[in-house]
Amino acid sequence: MVEFLYQLAKAARVRQWLKNLVIFAAIVFTGQFFNPEAFNSSLFAVLVFCLLSSGIYLLNDIVDVESDKIHPFKRFRPIASGKITIPTAITVSVISLLTASSLALFFFPPAFFLVVVIFVALQLAYTFFLKHIVLLDVLAIASAFILRVFAGEAATGYHINIWLFFTVVSLSLFLALGKRRGELTLLSKPDGTTPKTRATLSHYSEKMLDVYLSMFSTGTWLTYAFYAFLTKPPALRQSIGNFLEENLLIFAAERKWLMITVPFVIYGVMRYLQLMYEKHQGESPEKVLLTDKPLLITIGIWGAMVMVIIYILGN
Repeated sequence: MVEFLYQLAKAARVRQWLKNLVIFAAIVFTGQFFNPEAFNSSLFAVLVFCLLSSGIYLLNDIVDVESDKIHPFKRFRPIASGKITIPTAITVSVISLLTASSLALFFFPPAFFLVVVIFVALQLAYTFFLKHIVLLDVLAIASAFILRVFAGEAATGYHINIWLFFTVVSLSLFLALGKRRGELTLLSKPDGTTPKTRATLSHYSEKMLDVYLSMFSTGTWLTYAFYAFLTKPPALRQSIGNFLEENLLIFAAERKWLMITVPFVIYGVMRYLQLMYEKHQGESPEKVLLTDKPLLITIGIWGAMVMVIIYILGN
């Protein structure tokens, strides 16, 4: 039983639930993270999207089972290897999708349910045909990430700054293109061809993907810098102001403190590119984020600084 549950969790891609934490962006950057109602709604929304994601992943592996069997890495997946039977995978997938959809319909605002419907429709379209169309496959992957941000907004009623939204768009495309770049590197044969398991890759070239990656890696940190610079500085807490002289209080109140987090974003993008090109790890973004210590430390420091600036320095 333990082995079965482990294989089922592996097939459901539990590790990729990490992506759903972006739902919290809406309340983190609007100063509502410690609002109990908003926090609980976001947490519940994360649960819904975890169920949705796992249901779709199972369905995707069922559809791709034959091609996965001849894939050098995917053949070890639970469904392709036969450790999880197709009937079992179908059952769990249907239950996950129906449960998540029901929760979204009965416990959230209509806008959230609409986002869920669009998310499922997009994922089904990707599973059955979009992943076979050059560029649309990447746009579909990125759009799924962006829809999670919209889900957080729809669930709570709080909305992120437009420049931060552009950051999410650029980051989503950057990670999606990095995934394709990693797959191309891992699956390319010495003669430059790609196997039939991923025919779409034959229409991508390393040079083209490198140009796209350059464009969206730049877009990621640049739009974040615009967000940090243009965002109104948080009003300082009265308790902090009591410890500062008047001139220091004026100085502190007028600073765009979020700008000090920009270098960490730049380093994070650069580190990710380094891992992608030197260690060929771009194919699995969540694995990179969970295993690379310098990147983990950078994200941790960045997150801590954002929380301090918004919730400790500001009201």
